[in-house]
Parts: sequence; C-alpha cells; structure tokens
Amino acid sequence: MYYLFDGSFHGYLCCVFESFERKEFDAEPITSAMQRPSIFYSSREIATDNQKADRILQALEKKIGKKDIALFYHNFLADDAAAWLNGFQLLVALFQQQNVEVRNYGDPKVLLMHQTIKKVSRERHRMKAFVRFVKSADQIYTALVDPDFNVLPLVTRFFKDRFADQSWLIYDLRRNYGFFYDRKSVIEVTNAIEGDVQDPYAFEVDLDPRELEFQHLWQTYFKSTNIEARKNIKLHLRHVPKRYWKYLVEKRSASV
Repeated sequence: MYYLFDGSFHGYLCCVFESFERKEFDAEPITSAMQRPSIFYSSREIATDNQKADRILQALEKKIGKKDIALFYHNFLADDAAAWLNGFQLLVALFQQQNVEVRNYGDPKVLLMHQTIKKVSRERHRMKAFVRFVKSADQIYTALVDPDFNVLPLVTRFFKDRFADQSWLIYDLRRNYGFFYDRKSVIEVTNAIEGDVQDPYAFEVDLDPRELEFQHLWQTYFKSTNIEARKNIKLHLRHVPKRYWKYLVEKRSASV
C-alpha cells in the first residue's frame, strides 16, 4: 500500500498516524510524483493534519527525547523514498513497543538511517561553503541551487546570521521552492502562478548592472593567483567536487 502525502514532514508523520489507525503497517510513504503504476500496490491519499502530526511528535518525544527527533527529521530531508520507508518502519517499530534504540548501530535499519543522515549533513556543510549569491536588479542577493538532498531548511539560519543586513533569496531548483529573507524574517516561497507550478529550471535573475563587472574582477583575480605548477586535481576534487562548480563564479569556464 502506497501512502501518498504532500512531501512535508508533517505529512510524513501523518502517514505514521494513519498506519496505526488503519493497521496498515506495511505502507510505503511517497509523494504522487514518485508513484509508479503497479498491479501489486494500491494507494491511499493521506491528508496533512497538523494535530495528528503533533500527536506523533509528542509521543515520539516521550519515547526518545526531543533531541533525537531531529534524527528522523534529517533522515526525512534525504528526499528519497527508500530513506522515507526506512524511517517510517523505525517509527512504527518504536510505537509498537519494540526494543528499538535509535543509536544502536548493530541494527541495520538504524545504521542505514545514520548513514543517510551523514550524507545529508555533508550536503548541508557544502551548501554553506559553496553557495554564491548574485545581486539582482531589484537589489536582492539571489542564489539558485540544486542540492542532492533537501537541505535548505538546515542552512537558512546560517545565512540569516551571516547576511543579516541584506535581503536574499536561496532557491532550490530541483524542489521548486526557496527561502526569502527581507532583513526581518525568513519566509518560504515557491515559483507558482495561480496554482500551476512553473518550470523552476527556467528561473532567471535580472542582474544588477555592476554584478557582471564584479564577477569578471573575481575571475581575473582567481586566475592571476592560481599557480599552475602546483595544481593537484585529485586533491582539489576531493575538497571541491565538480558538481558544485556550477555555483562558483571562478569555475564557470574551468575544466579538469
């Protein structure tokens, strides 16, 4: 049985709630975009109910403590059906009174969850390091990103603290949403008009007239300080994987 939810963490928790209410413990939580036609699986729409989600969170806090709830949230941010199913099965096991220790790495499901969390954490750190903003014509610093995992909720506080005096927008092209900071608060935004989702990869930014000048200046500086004889491509790729080069102004014309 597929449980189709809206892709939010609260929607995910509602899947857990519904599985106990309906005694459907073999359900698989996915979004409608992930669903593939199958004669062996039926599907059920799971509506997001904040009260049900909060009940799951409260019960989970009693089971494992408030701090360890973050483990399931970070696992959820992997944005992957297999990771969602693994976390879902662990949650079901916890509420069925089974002896589940969320830091018992001898348990294959627990180990898999921590391995997933480590990947998400690595992506979070790299987003902090490699995200680059460009100044738009309306004086908003904008960064378009395409991370493997849904890490924007984990990095917005970092950028809010670091660029507290600037208006900025970080937009996830893969998931078609982002966060905008207006120097007061951070709000979630999406690229949609009258309910119809637009192509996020067609997202364009009108640059400030001087932005290209600064980009050219930085590229020139980077090239002039680069010592060709000391180039170590293998080491460089270890610290700056090539898939992040698209965010870096100095790398746009680079090649290995």
